[in-house]
Parts: sequence; C-alpha cells; structure tokens
Amino acid sequence: MANDFGKVAVFMGGWSAERNVSLNSGQAVLTALLNQGVDAHGLDVDRNILRKMTENNYDCVFNMLHGRGGEDGVIQGMLDVLKIPYTGSGVLGSALAMDKLRTKQLWKGLDLPTPDYQILNNEKDCQLAVQKLGIPLMIKPVLEGSSIGMSKVNSADDITQAWNEAVKCGGVVIAEKFVEGEEYTAAVLGEKILPMIRLETPRDFYDYKAKYDDNSTQYHCPCGLSEEYEKQLSELMFNAFQAVGANGWGRVDFMLDKDNQPWLIEVNTVPGMTDHSLVPMAARQAGMSFEELVIEILKGAIN
Repeated sequence: MANDFGKVAVFMGGWSAERNVSLNSGQAVLTALLNQGVDAHGLDVDRNILRKMTENNYDCVFNMLHGRGGEDGVIQGMLDVLKIPYTGSGVLGSALAMDKLRTKQLWKGLDLPTPDYQILNNEKDCQLAVQKLGIPLMIKPVLEGSSIGMSKVNSADDITQAWNEAVKCGGVVIAEKFVEGEEYTAAVLGEKILPMIRLETPRDFYDYKAKYDDNSTQYHCPCGLSEEYEKQLSELMFNAFQAVGANGWGRVDFMLDKDNQPWLIEVNTVPGMTDHSLVPMAARQAGMSFEELVIEILKGAIN
C-alpha cells in the first residue's frame, strides 16, 4: 500500500503566525508516514516552494500548513496548477473556512446556528458591539487560527484594547456574542464524524495557552452526550463542514449553551496533528491509531 502514494511531500512550517504549531504537526505526520514505509519527505515551506515542487517530482502532498498561506487556498491553488493531488480541502473550501466572517455569513444564509456578530472597523463599532451583543463577548481576527489575537471581553471598558490587539493580526476583526456553555469539537474524516470531544479549561476560554501550554486543560472523549443527540449533532456538523466547501478531513468547533442548543463557531481544514491534538484523540476513541489516521487522510488525496 505504501508504494501506492509515490513520492510524498509533507508541507510544514510556512510563514503564518502558526508556523511552530505546523512544524510540530508536520514532523509527527512525517514520522508516521515513514514508519508505514511511505516515501515521504518533509518540506519547510517558504516563498520558493513552487521551484522546489517542480524540481523534485513529488507525486502527492500531505499538507500540514496551518494558517495563512497554507490553509487559505493559496497553496491549494498552486498545487492545482501543478496537477499534484493533496490532502484536505480545495481552494474554495480552504479560503472560506479560513475566513471566520465569510463562514458565519454563509452559515447564517443557510439558517445554520452561529452566534451573532459585529464587524469592528473603529472604536465606534466597538461600542455598538457592546450594545448589540452584550457583555461578555469575543473579539476575533477573522484570518487567524489557534486563537491567536483572540480575547474574551468581560467589561465594556476593555473592548477597545482587545480590538487594537486583534487589528495587529491584519484583516477584518469581529466581535462575536459569547455563548455561555460548553465547548466541543467534531472531527471529520471522509464522509463520517469521529467521536466528539468536550473541552474543559479553567481559563476564560479555550485560548492559545489552553491549547498548547496549559496542562490543566481536559479533553472528554466520549464527550458525555447521549448517543442519539451526538448523532443529531454529527449531521449538523457535517452539513456545516460541507456548506463552506470543505472536504477530505477537518474539524468543526461548536458550543452547546445552557439549554443544550448548538452554536457553530468555526471550521478548521488543516487541524493540528500531533499525538496530543484533537483529531488524533477522536480517532483513538474510534479505534484508529495515529499511523492509521495519517494513512486514511493521505488516501483521501489520492482518491
């Protein structure tokens, strides 16, 4: 089977704010592929990636680039031009999912549940957001992942400072109505949803430190929901995933409020893939090893 994939380039690194996370994910994937006998080669992607691809005759790409430049349709477009198959979503799905604002607008147009929001262009918009959405609320740069530049505002006096921090990331900034409840994630693999995970952190929200640094973060899988309700939620998550044009594999993050109603938060088309990441965790619950998961994702590119 390993020979079926040919010469595989594992994209990692890149130039986004998530570079270090991408390097960790890419190295884990590369090791897993090599352990399975795949002819895999790690590539720390830079602005010369087109030349590297044309000079080395790769047959396939396992894309582990997180954030802008690798998860937003840019790399996908290059690979489409070169006619090289790759893992994950194509140009449209990648670009839409990377943009939290466009994703929310699309979901709202389809009557899929997502928290209300306000675009923040200036300090006046910040005060309008407080009036419209209430306190607390979330401030988000729409083109970043891993919660970079994101903050929870618990006082109206703090929103301008939070907006200024998010603006530093570049692109549009939004305020989003805060959902009081529990956070979940649903991993997508092909045509199915893997067992859901409930996230629990003592921090204000599931921020960058909770994801990568804080050992007190807890991951519950099974998530504790009834089998029937998890099945219903799985249908919603898969519809939300497909709505943005995503395919292959990925993750949909959502909240359940105090009335147990779901609220869609975002889609990740290239989630983290270390042995501590959420998708491998869900795969383990489904009886799939990390190596098996990596091979299944790679099969999606070939097929």
